[in-house]
Amino acid sequence: MTADQTLAKPLAGIRVLDIATFIAAPFCATLLAEFGAEVIKIEMPKNGDPVRRLGSMTEAGDSLIWLSEGRNKKSVTLDLRTLDGVRLFKQLAAEADVVCENFRTGTLERWGIGYQTLAEINPGLIMLRVTGYGQTGPNAERPSFGRIGNAFGGLSYLAGYSDRAPVTPGSATLADYMSGLFGAFGVMVALRARETSSKGQVVDIGLYESIFRILDELAPAYDRFGFVRERMGPATVNVVPHSHYQARDGRWLAIACTNDRIFGRLAEVMGQPELAAADRFATIAAREEARDTLDGLVSDWVGSKDADEILTLCEKGAVPCGPVYSIDEIFKDPQYRARGNIQSIEDPRIGALAVPGVVPRLSETPGHIDNLGPPLGEHLTEVFGRMLGLDDRAIAELQSRGIV
Repeated sequence: MTADQTLAKPLAGIRVLDIATFIAAPFCATLLAEFGAEVIKIEMPKNGDPVRRLGSMTEAGDSLIWLSEGRNKKSVTLDLRTLDGVRLFKQLAAEADVVCENFRTGTLERWGIGYQTLAEINPGLIMLRVTGYGQTGPNAERPSFGRIGNAFGGLSYLAGYSDRAPVTPGSATLADYMSGLFGAFGVMVALRARETSSKGQVVDIGLYESIFRILDELAPAYDRFGFVRERMGPATVNVVPHSHYQARDGRWLAIACTNDRIFGRLAEVMGQPELAAADRFATIAAREEARDTLDGLVSDWVGSKDADEILTLCEKGAVPCGPVYSIDEIFKDPQYRARGNIQSIEDPRIGALAVPGVVPRLSETPGHIDNLGPPLGEHLTEVFGRMLGLDDRAIAELQSRGIV
């Protein structure tokens, strides 16, 4: 295989129209763009995607979230609420493979650019539709955001301690990113299906569905046993010890003993092999019954040493253990550096900016970050000229009328 083949972009030739806002569906488009798809971000004139102003602002006039998550996209402006905007968008859709949207259910239909309308123009078109609750059901038209998806999906109820209010499970945007990830998978499946059928289709995702799908045995455990899992703080249902423990120097460590063999190794590392004896805590059931006792023993052991010593002992003993990192510690960690998990990307407006790297890693056709999120409307002339044949005068006329 030649060097050029090795560096080829596997989604080259796939054109995506990203008309969505904030994170969920746009994240799907970002993932596709990292692997070579041409993603044209279509935003409202003047203000653009609200995510440009979400979070920490920069001297570029756009937020850090936009600069990171708008990567590899081309930005054009178009008011889809106008007749001329709809006309131009239909022309763009006729030449596209995918449309990503996350407006409230029924919005595109009211604008005259619902899937059925676009499919008549382009039968092979695939449309990703991410909404709070999906396109069907009694909640279909309700507004939602990631926080609501986390809550309705069942995750927020599990986050925190049993005697306190549920907390945000890490990030309020988790449902958005998960839905974008499932969306990218759905789009790829639909593209594969189109190879044999020549037909496009709708990929329909509710924010809460992406959360509900990742909650391990929550549903079958309730169906079979009527078990309602409650908040357990850092602990985990079914397995013990499997929690966060504070070392003598104040740092927190995660230890995971998911089977009897691993617990036996932990007991050896702790210098208390008798804990894994048949008449003590050799089995998952026995450890679950003595959860508080075992967690106390492990807490005492971890608390008697500094974090680095615990990490070294666990590594030698093949016990899964890792630091509970803050972002400053992540930036210093050699594993992150070795894997390229943080990439510094140059931007003419602000210089170099560190952003999360591409996931997953492909050995032959890896993804790339070619540029950060672009200025609003930067690619108007390129896209509208190349795809629609509009010259500078026509584009300027549209701009004067607020269409683009």
